[in-house]
Amino acid sequence: MSNAPKTTRVKNKAPAPVQITAEQIVREANERSEDVYAAPKRKIADQEELNEYRYEQRKYYEDRCRSAYHETRSWTKYARWEEGQGDIPRARSVWERALEHHGREVAIWLNYAEMEMRNKAVNHARNVLERACATLPRVDALWYKYVNMEEALGQVAAARQVFEKWMKWEPEHTAWHAYVKMEVRFGETERVRDIFQRYVQVHPDVKAWTRWAKFEFSSGNRTKAREVYEAAVEFLRNEKDVGEIYASFAKFEEMCHEVERARAIYKFALDNLPKEQAEVVYKEFMKFEKMHGDRDGIEDVVVSQRRFKYEEEVSKNSLNYDTWFDYIRLEESAGDVAKTREVYERAIANVPPANEKRFWQRYIYLWINYALYEELEARDAERTREVYRACLKVIPHAEFSFSKIWIMAAKFELREKRLDAARKIFGLAIGLAPKEKIFATYIDIEFQLGNVDRCRTLHEKHLEIEPQNCSTWIKYADLERSLGEVERARAIFELAVGQSMLDMPEVLWKAYIDFETSEGERERTRALYERLLERTKHVKVWMSYARFEATPIVVVEDDADEEAIALATAAAEQDENERLESRQAKSRAVYERALGEIKESDPDAKEERVMLLESWKSFEDTLPSEFSKSADVKAKFPRRVKRKRAVTDDDGRTVAQEEYYDYIFPDDAGAGQPNLKLLEAAYAWKKQKAAGGT
Repeated sequence: MSNAPKTTRVKNKAPAPVQITAEQIVREANERSEDVYAAPKRKIADQEELNEYRYEQRKYYEDRCRSAYHETRSWTKYARWEEGQGDIPRARSVWERALEHHGREVAIWLNYAEMEMRNKAVNHARNVLERACATLPRVDALWYKYVNMEEALGQVAAARQVFEKWMKWEPEHTAWHAYVKMEVRFGETERVRDIFQRYVQVHPDVKAWTRWAKFEFSSGNRTKAREVYEAAVEFLRNEKDVGEIYASFAKFEEMCHEVERARAIYKFALDNLPKEQAEVVYKEFMKFEKMHGDRDGIEDVVVSQRRFKYEEEVSKNSLNYDTWFDYIRLEESAGDVAKTREVYERAIANVPPANEKRFWQRYIYLWINYALYEELEARDAERTREVYRACLKVIPHAEFSFSKIWIMAAKFELREKRLDAARKIFGLAIGLAPKEKIFATYIDIEFQLGNVDRCRTLHEKHLEIEPQNCSTWIKYADLERSLGEVERARAIFELAVGQSMLDMPEVLWKAYIDFETSEGERERTRALYERLLERTKHVKVWMSYARFEATPIVVVEDDADEEAIALATAAAEQDENERLESRQAKSRAVYERALGEIKESDPDAKEERVMLLESWKSFEDTLPSEFSKSADVKAKFPRRVKRKRAVTDDDGRTVAQEEYYDYIFPDDAGAGQPNLKLLEAAYAWKKQKAAGGT
């Protein structure tokens, strides 16, 4: 053997000139594959083999149908095989046997009838379909097959007869429509109308009536089409989809170029249909106006759109008064008085369910706007009066009332020059709802009319009802003072301050003091301050008293002109230099007395003493330097120190320490405060240390 090494051959790795894709491989495999499951083709040479073949197949199908009689596919294949063999009687036998098991199977009947039609056995097919329709009268496919066969054979009368049988079962729209189309194809217009008359009785809806009207329109009979639409509107007036027939009617008139007729139909529908039925009409009306309307028409459509929106909102929540206000403003802007009144009446009919004033505050403005609309826009005084009366009847005055309504009703009668009616309204208001605002307005009206005695009577009536009302006492006194009845005004003030219970006594005393001050009664004013200090030792009373003593009084008549006021002021300034020292002494005496009495009555009222000293110092700072004693007052000011105190809980245990500021007055050193000298020494040491550090 030769030991020579083998030569290594290098493989050719270049791509093949023809590339084969995976798709080609799969396709060729499918093309060359053999159907291993397909039965081998059998070649029949003579009649004997044919008979043998038929015997075997019949036996196979018979066994199949016997074991799986519930499967319609087995019967269908058997019958079709017999039909393929040309043995129609046997095929009929198979179908009949299938119907014994599957008499309600539509496919069996249809295939049976189609076999008869393929073999031109018309009578047999007619018989099968007749039986099928009698067995399954609600299956439209059987009737369609029957009708199509008769029409294809040219037997129009027979087809019509089938339709008549079918229509007795009152089928759906498609069946009636098919009957109509057949008669239309043969030009039987009167028969079509007769069918439609029965059609709309069986199906009284928009689809049936619309189809009838469209048929008449397509036939060129516009008058008859209009009559159909009118009958449909009358017949469907209580149906929920009546809006659709109105829209279809209007479109018909539009196609007939009757624009005004179409617009009238749209408006009639929008005005008379409920909002849930008018939505379709409104949408079509919008399109119509955009095509045929002018600016006013488009605005009407916009108003209708907003009206529809508001109707929908108030139907969801009738107590949403804001929506009612918007709806009313819309109708007012539209200018339809009757429609506006209707919306107002519907709005005010929604009375708040609870007798709480907070629920009525928004509602009552519906009545106010209604009354103002009738008076200012509608110019109907009698309706305005009725609105006010109805409103006052609705309000539960025993629980709450509204002064604004009473006052507006009374002022309306005044504008109508019916003073007695206005007084009657005010009198009723005082009896049912005696409010301060009603009294004030009534008094002001009587005062403007010059009826002073009525004003006094009203003030007295008000004070009988509310003797604690300081504002009423003050207004009564101001009335008497404006009339020059000073003593009567003073007597009223005396009665007022003598009441055991007052809502704002400080305001009343201030008004009384200002009254005496304006009258130049210094001694009376001083006496009032003293009487007030007997009741209260409040620091502000002391400060006001001191300011009063330091201030000169300028008495000016109510009807004085500017020149008289200037002369009185100049005289007061000249007198000031003469009495300045006396006033200063009295004012300082009040401050001294105040400091002493506040300290004596409440030693812990240090904040009040500081306020009093600050007021005193401000007074001294306003004086000329030769009269001021600001340094002496400043020496009375306390020192502010920071201290700590215990914070306790509900059980009295100390839980924390908090810091607070305390005041140490120079005149508080002495008995009862042994630590003050020690504090003074500590303060002096701290001050000395700070000075040494600098």
